[in-house]
Amino acid sequence: MTDALRFHWRLPQGGERAGASRALLASRAESALPDVEYQASFCRTAEDLGIESLLTDFGWSKPDSILLSAAIGLRCTRAKFIIAYRSGLICPTTFVQQLNTLSALIDGRFSLNVVAGHSPDEQRSYGDFLPHDERYARTEEFLAICNAFWHGEGPVNYEGRFYRLENGKVATPFVSSDGAKGPELYVAGNSDPAMRMTIAQGSCWMMMADTPAKISAKTDAVLAAGKTIGLRMSVFARATREEAIAAARAFASERPADFDSKAAESRFVAKGDTVGMRKTFELAESEWLTPWLWTGLVRAHGAPTLAIVGSYDDVAEALLEYKAAGVRQFIFSGWPKLDEMVRFGSEVIPRVREAEAAAA
Repeated sequence: MTDALRFHWRLPQGGERAGASRALLASRAESALPDVEYQASFCRTAEDLGIESLLTDFGWSKPDSILLSAAIGLRCTRAKFIIAYRSGLICPTTFVQQLNTLSALIDGRFSLNVVAGHSPDEQRSYGDFLPHDERYARTEEFLAICNAFWHGEGPVNYEGRFYRLENGKVATPFVSSDGAKGPELYVAGNSDPAMRMTIAQGSCWMMMADTPAKISAKTDAVLAAGKTIGLRMSVFARATREEAIAAARAFASERPADFDSKAAESRFVAKGDTVGMRKTFELAESEWLTPWLWTGLVRAHGAPTLAIVGSYDDVAEALLEYKAAGVRQFIFSGWPKLDEMVRFGSEVIPRVREAEAAAA
């Protein structure tokens, strides 16, 4: 089914076996070490459920995304990885060399989630002082060089504003049994520069979620260019809508007395310059954007927690609404992490596939 929706899941980081949020883990540095055996087991479960890929995050509070994908990928046979990374932190030639080496180790079972930046504070901690739009301009050059290595012929020569290469060579080719010459490229962000970069260099525009109507209103140019649309969001799926809402609100109320996650997230957004984070934070003025799209976690746990909440049928119908709006891929988070993925894979994906087959 070539037009089928594609489902990915956020890989738990070390320390995330329980229902911890990104903000809490970052505040305590609990996710700084890998937990490879558990993470590999999580991936093997995802394989069996029909989850295509696992997102390996990038950031100071997490293990290196490339090394982690290598360690886990060698323990799995089918699971793919969406490796998050940021431009400006590594030479593009070295980056391609590392990824091509990884492709040989795990048969090319990964794609890239390319992020131009995060909060200015964190970017500066990595030595990156460029403002928002400049980071996107640099990232477009970075990806142009990477694509030249993967899809071009002969040595790579490039002279731009941020990078200059002369006779660039990488003897290790990209390896994949499906014949791909390079990884699929997800461009993360909700801004116009992210959209333009997807058209120029990417495969999929991976946005923070909004309602299907609002997503549909801004994707024409990307779809016309032959690219796909993806959403990063969360899900609470239960047998009934009432159970799902109760589970979502119970998770929202679970926070240590000594940590104010809402205040921490507010400070993060106020100091940041990422368009998707800010716009999603603004959406949380209303608790429900549709009968199933809930903002109740956003102001305490971040933009990726904008969630589909409802019965298994409700969630499947919501996903099909997004499909009608042009969306083809999702990166989900859920809590409890393993349990939610199992519910989604066991109950929601079969409903979606049945509806897709009926519509074919």
